[in-house]
Order: sequence, then structure tokens, then C-alpha cells
Amino acid sequence: MAERGAKWPWVVVVLGVLAIWAFQPGDDSAPAPAGAPPAGAASAPASGSPAPDSSSSPRASGDYTPPHFVPEVRRYAAEAGIDPQLLMAILFNESYKPHGPDVERAWQKMKPEASFGVANMHRAAYEECRRGRPFADRPWEDLPDDPALAVRAAAWHLHDLGAQLPAKWSGSYNRNELMALGYNTGAGNMLAFARGANPGPEARSYLDRLHDNWAKSGELVKA
Repeated sequence: MAERGAKWPWVVVVLGVLAIWAFQPGDDSAPAPAGAPPAGAASAPASGSPAPDSSSSPRASGDYTPPHFVPEVRRYAAEAGIDPQLLMAILFNESYKPHGPDVERAWQKMKPEASFGVANMHRAAYEECRRGRPFADRPWEDLPDDPALAVRAAAWHLHDLGAQLPAKWSGSYNRNELMALGYNTGAGNMLAFARGANPGPEARSYLDRLHDNWAKSGELVKA
């Protein structure tokens, strides 16, 4: 779910976060920002919620790039009954901005409606797709700290978009293309594209990036 006009503001946020880190004292006596977890500790899940999936640990490595999440993509695409190549391509499409809890929360302070997690999911989409799912008790605020949850939610959101497509449509796009357009622009627009409407420049650009990312996504998940 790309955020319009976000490229350069993201640079400002990243530079701001790096500046904060650079001027922190080197010992452990410096007070942590309000609400931040202790250094080296993962954020505690909400009461009654399971701990974040330990199969991905980018917080330790600093690696939030899509290839890091091949196991999660395979696992949760199968769980949701969608094409893993599509899910991986979506992660590549959504990797246009830096990820990580500190950066994402800094950005959200500037833009409260910003998306969260490695799949850039907005709150409304997450709240809808988690209903009745195995992660129903996990709040949207967990997404930056738990990339596996973010991948799982994206898989089920794509599943829900696909479930809304008619058995046949008149548009020229295939099922995966329409689901990707739905992920970027919403279900209503996806259905309009299925009926033959033409995507605007931003949606067209998203689809072009999907095509650019398609082959490498397939190589990763099918290797």
C-alpha cells in the first residue's frame, strides 16, 4: 500500500533517527525514549497475545529486505491459499521505504495515517483482515516489531481481495495483477479495473513495479 509523495520525507525521517542514535551515550545509563523497549530486547506482546514469530529476526541483523522473509512468504501464502510469488512481489513493491520499528514509529508521528510493517499495511486494512484469523488478538501496532505478522496479514489481505473478484471479468488483467492493484488502491478500485476501467498513473506504476519484481520473486520462493 504505497503512500503517495513519501519518498523524500522518508529520507528526512531516516536522517533524524540516525542523528538521535549518533548522539546517544555509549553506556547503558542513558534513559530510553518513552515507551521504547530496553536495548536488545524485543517489544513485549499485548497481554494475552502470543510472542512474535521467532522465525524472522531482522531486529538483530537489521535486514528488512524481502529476501529475508522467504520462509514466512512460503508459510503464510500456503496458509492463506494465495500465490507465494505474488506475496513476495508485493513485499518488493512495498520496500520503497526503510523498515524497522524506530523508523516507522518516527514516521508515524509525522504522518499518523501512515502504514506499518514490511508490507505497509494501514490500520483499517489490518483490522478487517485479522477478523476470525489466527492472529485476531494481535493489534496493528505489533506490525513494526513482528515482520512475520506483517507478512501473514498481507497474505490474508490478498486472500480477501481475491475472494471479492467475480468468477469472470472483462478487464485485461489477470487475477494476481488485480489483487496487487487491490492491495495498492483498495477493493473498490480493483473491481472497477476488473470491469475494464483504466488504472491511474500511480496504480499503473505499482503494476509496472510488480512486473519488474515478478521474476526474482518467483526465483526466491520456488528455489
